[in-house]
Amino acid sequence: MDREVFSMAVHLKSTRRCTNVAKVELKQPVVDEIAALLKDAEALVAVDYRGLTVEEDTQLRKSLREAGVTYKVYKNTLIKRAVEGTEWEKIAAVLEGPTAIAVSSEDATAPARVLNEASKKMPNLEFKAGIVAGEYYDEQMIKVIATIPSKEVLLGKLLGSIQSPIANFARVIKQIAEKDGEVVEAAAEEAEEQKTSNNEE
Repeated sequence: MDREVFSMAVHLKSTRRCTNVAKVELKQPVVDEIAALLKDAEALVAVDYRGLTVEEDTQLRKSLREAGVTYKVYKNTLIKRAVEGTEWEKIAAVLEGPTAIAVSSEDATAPARVLNEASKKMPNLEFKAGIVAGEYYDEQMIKVIATIPSKEVLLGKLLGSIQSPIANFARVIKQIAEKDGEVVEAAAEEAEEQKTSNNEE
């Protein structure tokens, strides 16, 4: 009898081990997917999406997609496994409860900016933390990052600031040229009058 119980226990233990191995193998592709997503990323922002309606979630995904941001919901354990030993590892500290991650490989401020804009209309959307350009930012600081304009806007402002002095300089030169033209024209008229006057004498 004891031998039968022992045999069953060994069998159960072996079955559990096989089941665990199978589970790990099933989860590995998801871990690899997360790792691939973060490989060339500029920024990652983690949020708690609890309480969002289906409509809000659809709108949020659309806004993020239009900004070139990938938005995914993963199990915390799988995100932790994917970020272990990488520059993204610090995000593991806030991975509790439902978690969605927003990732961008082009615009470092886009995830925070779009999520922050959405949170104004969706109060149930809450920041957890983020990593931008290799730096970890908590919930409050990631909101500050959200106020930084996009790369395109910043480049536009820079170009505008460069063009502004050039445009001003060109305008001044034009005014000087026009003024000099008036002076030359006036001088020519005066010379002509003087010549006419001398001839009359």
